[in-house]
Amino acid sequence: MSETDKIPVIDFKTYGIDVENDESVSDEHLRQLGNEMCQALEEIGFCYLRNHGIPDEQLRLALESSKQFFNQSVDDKMKCIKPDDSYFGWIGLEKERLNPNRPAGDYKEAYGLIPDCVKVHSDLFLSCVKLALRVFDVISVGLKLEDKHFLRKYHSFIGNKGNISNIRSIFYPAVASTKEIIEGQVRCGEHSDYGTLTLLFQDNIGGLEVKSRDGEYIQAPPIPGTIVVNIGDLMQRWTADKLIANKHRVLIPTEEIKKRVDRQSLAFFVNPDEDATIYCLDNSNKYEPITSRDYLNMRFYEKF
Repeated sequence: MSETDKIPVIDFKTYGIDVENDESVSDEHLRQLGNEMCQALEEIGFCYLRNHGIPDEQLRLALESSKQFFNQSVDDKMKCIKPDDSYFGWIGLEKERLNPNRPAGDYKEAYGLIPDCVKVHSDLFLSCVKLALRVFDVISVGLKLEDKHFLRKYHSFIGNKGNISNIRSIFYPAVASTKEIIEGQVRCGEHSDYGTLTLLFQDNIGGLEVKSRDGEYIQAPPIPGTIVVNIGDLMQRWTADKLIANKHRVLIPTEEIKKRVDRQSLAFFVNPDEDATIYCLDNSNKYEPITSRDYLNMRFYEKF
């Protein structure tokens, strides 16, 4: 079995955002998608979506705009630095360490983008919102919840006050031949995401690795026309561990040709509305109920 076979590719054509009337989609198609999606999220916590409906041009323009920002001087980027009490703004090179056991900060920069930022990003944000809500419908059906809109109802304030879902632009600069990398330093440390859902757009450089059931990390290479989808810890908690928020990472390449080029990605991190109370959907009470705000605040400040 190849590495990509371990991370399923799901054809989302029948429920992609280019399907104008989502109510026209048959229950049979939703059940099929729901079963495929939940099987992938139970087994490895990741899948690829094909025919999702987000235009390639939106992604290209957003990556291009992000590259222009990251290519600025540090002084210029400092004007947009992330405040300690905010999820939005620029985080400098090696300032974040997603795996606290690593010996140095992650060799990357990031920018948490607010929904009403420059148009190319706000356009992508709106497309991501539409797709995420449809993915939630599919997961609701796969979990056999009574209402296919159950999960989306907990995310009704995305893009507005009361919900901190955002696009994060991530930039992995080329490693100069003069740069001394500390042994064990990585581009992005091993971690699971914190919220409910992540839509990840990769460039063609690749480097993402996902932890398999046997504990080994496998490649999750870019597949043209697809988006990587995974869930976060809050969704795992919500489903009482039925769906898994799996660990993933980006290492510093060993191949010189890949080490000397920049890498980019864009991640749409989806979180429930801040006041939403998350409880175990199977009524097992395996985890105590907690508001989205309290959970995310607890987790977010662990990584600095």
